[in-house]
Amino acid sequence: MVGSRTVTAAVGVAVSPLVSVALWWYFETFVFFLFLPFVPFLLRDDGADDDAERVRECPQCGFQTTTDEYAFCPRDGQRLD
Repeated sequence: MVGSRTVTAAVGVAVSPLVSVALWWYFETFVFFLFLPFVPFLLRDDGADDDAERVRECPQCGFQTTTDEYAFCPRDGQRLD
């Protein structure tokens, strides 16, 4: 499956030359081609990594957490899945 970073890079590679050509045509200068590498950073997802968003749950009581500080449930001591 394609990750969000790959999709962002593909969109940046596809859109940034189009934006650069449009700006070059409108302002009649090639300076905007210098910004070509920076367009993918503008479309970047600022969310956490996929590993950090993993929800771990206690099979016994249903306690859920996204932090890695908990290896065991604080309520009943069961290992989190």
